[in-house]
Amino acid sequence: MANLNGEFYPRYKRQNASFNPATFACAEETVEKLLETATSSDHPGILLGKVQSGKTRTFISILALAFDNGFDIAIVLSKNSRALVEQTAKRLKSEFKAFLGDEELAIYDIMTAPEKFSKFELESKLILVAKKQTDNLRRLTHLFKNDKIMSAMRTIVIDDEADSASIGYTQKQGIIEAKKIAKQVSELRSAIESSSFLQVTATPYSLYLQPGEVEVANVVTFKPVRPAFTELVPVPPDYVGGDTYFGEASKSSEGTLESLIHFTIDHREFERLKKPDGRSLKLEHVLTSGAIRGYRAAILNFLVGGSIQRINRTKAGEKSKKIRYSFLLHSEAGKGAHAWQETLTKALIKELGDAAKKRHQVFIALVTEAYSDLKRSLAIGGEPIPELDEVIAAVSDALLGDQINIVKVNSDDDVSALLDDTGQLMLRNLFNIFIGGQVLDRGVTLANLIGFYYGRRPNKYQQDTVMQHSRMFGFRRRDLAVTRFYTSIAIRAAMYQMEEFDASLRAAIDAGGDQAVQFIRKNSDGTIIPCSPNKILVATTQTLRPFRRIVPIGFQSGYRTGANGIGNAVRALDQEIEQLCGFNASAPTLVPVATAIGILERIKGTLEFPDDDAPVFDWVAASAVLAYLSNQAPHLSDRGQVLLWAATGRDSSRMASGGSHATYIETPDSEKTEGQLAKQYAINHPIVFLLRQNGAESSGWRGTPFYWPVIRAQKNTPTAIYTAETSF
Repeated sequence: MANLNGEFYPRYKRQNASFNPATFACAEETVEKLLETATSSDHPGILLGKVQSGKTRTFISILALAFDNGFDIAIVLSKNSRALVEQTAKRLKSEFKAFLGDEELAIYDIMTAPEKFSKFELESKLILVAKKQTDNLRRLTHLFKNDKIMSAMRTIVIDDEADSASIGYTQKQGIIEAKKIAKQVSELRSAIESSSFLQVTATPYSLYLQPGEVEVANVVTFKPVRPAFTELVPVPPDYVGGDTYFGEASKSSEGTLESLIHFTIDHREFERLKKPDGRSLKLEHVLTSGAIRGYRAAILNFLVGGSIQRINRTKAGEKSKKIRYSFLLHSEAGKGAHAWQETLTKALIKELGDAAKKRHQVFIALVTEAYSDLKRSLAIGGEPIPELDEVIAAVSDALLGDQINIVKVNSDDDVSALLDDTGQLMLRNLFNIFIGGQVLDRGVTLANLIGFYYGRRPNKYQQDTVMQHSRMFGFRRRDLAVTRFYTSIAIRAAMYQMEEFDASLRAAIDAGGDQAVQFIRKNSDGTIIPCSPNKILVATTQTLRPFRRIVPIGFQSGYRTGANGIGNAVRALDQEIEQLCGFNASAPTLVPVATAIGILERIKGTLEFPDDDAPVFDWVAASAVLAYLSNQAPHLSDRGQVLLWAATGRDSSRMASGGSHATYIETPDSEKTEGQLAKQYAINHPIVFLLRQNGAESSGWRGTPFYWPVIRAQKNTPTAIYTAETSF
């Protein structure tokens, strides 16, 4: 049993009485497991939190308790960033200030630490902070290798932001080699005789989705990291994360607070923020040009939303100067792009200021548009809504009163200069616009962030990278009604998939590990077969779970006649479907899965995807998944069948309404009809809904009927991670 009554932990708890009790409970459970479980160098414990959910607070609490339970030295490995290693050291010194003052503890950055510690110095507890960087790790390993007393002292290693940098390996021409940093981390672990290891992360994919054994060509002692146990960091009620932004409520077409967060950006706008192009945008036209409609709306929403909150909070008795807000633009990694974005943003603020000074109609119209948008979510959230005139006056004051700060952050030096002791970027003014790239990810927090314009477009979306870019996550429930997230359809679709994967993996971990999730892939013949978790490329996954919908969106119907006319194909489908299951039946019909897949294949030929930014729909994968789901029935005789239900006379529009932040209609089915049918009948079999649309031109189609298919997984679907691509 862990000792809860030592010198460090009770005192630390008293000094931080405002912490959520669940944080201390998590710390106690983690230390208990570290004491009971043999967390060897290749089997560490995992402290799994969510992005910006209080992981640092939790692992510091763990350190305080560990020092009361036989641990003498702590090593904290930080991300390879000078600014963040400085921030980590400052945070530790701030949290343990009382213990430092009493000489009970010493904290060092490894690069400024003594080359050798005396026996007297080692009688106090010791924390060493190091970057996961070659010189840092070499010096740290040397310190332990050359001091028998230190190497024998019980040590806890906290690998903060643990990811592929800690355990990575690459395959080149069939030869697997350990990455240099991973090799050094492995050497460090081998240099410490008595130790416990705790990985701290919000993106555990590299840690879990890897083989249990790796043979590498460039190092004999390389040890892949496989978790011995996992402890979940508690998530407080005021936390806003992936479930808020990308969960089911965010996809609703019925005006939920979560759905109103999203503002769709035309993907072509990202190019206009990459570099100046006088042909598409002139700076003198920033208030009216359609080329940056989304970014202009983002800045207006930020100023209006922040002004509304400032009005409400000052009326509630808060001090005006303390109510500050931030906005982040992160669309490019290059410094040249950041310079242009800074120029563009300054021009936009200047032109807004000039228009506000003249009370120009364009200024009034822009503020009114933002106010109308935010008013909807304020009403849903039950928040006070100030009068429009009061908001216009507040925005004018911000523009004319020098209350807006524009900061370009694209280097470690920039971050170091801006970070406070808690790891947050300093908000020097009432309204703060940050422009930056990769340095604004792990470990950097933006207080009171109510606007995030995100446009990073890699060739392949890497799950851990994109999730760590999500700086809008955190303890932000208070300002959710005026918060907006700006990105393209394709990026948001990728983030939806990532959230589903993340939530399923966490649920599996909570339930007891990999056994709670099946890992499956598409075989060369189109069938789905099991595979090892490490074979899955995380960025190409889809998650299968009970009642999961698989539905194409963003497509256009074909023309009725002509060389590629769909009229005859739709009529043939009408006859086949009438014979199979009829239309608008009271219950679905069981049919062979091959029959359903054949219908999907014929529907595919009647639909087109003309828009560059429409989410990709993989018809082959959809058919393979349907076949897989059809074989999950508990009884052998029931396998290979799916439920089929069809309806006529549907009038779904192609595009979302003007009041929606979505671009395309994503729900041709409804919970009242198709949702209830699925819940009633799709228990052991998946169900395919064939919704025959009238296809009117007034609804955005081409004036001819077509079928819109929706696949829903059955209730008894085992949670599975599916990929069309693997690392073979």
